[in-house]
Amino acid sequence: MGWTEFILAMAAFLGSHMVPSRPGLRGALVARLGRAGYGAAYGLLSLVLLIWVIAAAGRAPFVPLWDQAIWMRWLANLAMPVALLLVALALGAANPLSFGGRASGFDPARPGVAGLVRHPLLWALLIWSGVHLVVNGDLAHVILFGLFAGFSALGMLAIDARNRRLWGAGAWAELSRGTSNLPFAGDWRGWRPEWWRIGLAIVVWAVLWHLHEPVIGVSPQP
Repeated sequence: MGWTEFILAMAAFLGSHMVPSRPGLRGALVARLGRAGYGAAYGLLSLVLLIWVIAAAGRAPFVPLWDQAIWMRWLANLAMPVALLLVALALGAANPLSFGGRASGFDPARPGVAGLVRHPLLWALLIWSGVHLVVNGDLAHVILFGLFAGFSALGMLAIDARNRRLWGAGAWAELSRGTSNLPFAGDWRGWRPEWWRIGLAIVVWAVLWHLHEPVIGVSPQP
């Protein structure tokens, strides 16, 4: 199939991730499926499309750009627990400033995980894609993970701009005053994360580490 499958998979994955950024479409789906049904359906669709696009990149024509070095694998092994921790800390937490969080219970004076970084899920995606771009030095994977990294970085700016437009500059500035797009630049020092979220991140990391070779076909070991 050459590059055809990879292009189709990338278009489907990126297109599906426009849904949360479009309130009208997202609202219609929530009204039809219910909030829980929408979350489950969207999560399953995202997972299936992610697996497809990664598999399609592996089947695309191999065009080497650089050789893999041992330090690249160590970088990925050190960075991935951080990315998974951000996901565990962010999902369902009070953070109306980004997707994956909830609006209720958010206090701008004590912003919680948003004080650590305003868009934790996008930063997790940026870390994941960035280290995998470094490790995989062929053209298809550089395109794949480079697009993910760019999508993550631009997504932070796009969500900020949308919220500022919807809420008004004054309301957005008040809600976001203790947060930042840069990690550790917000008001996070008094925040104490829930221990169960840390434990969940460790469990998910261990499961993904052991499933990486049988599912993806590549061992994550350095």
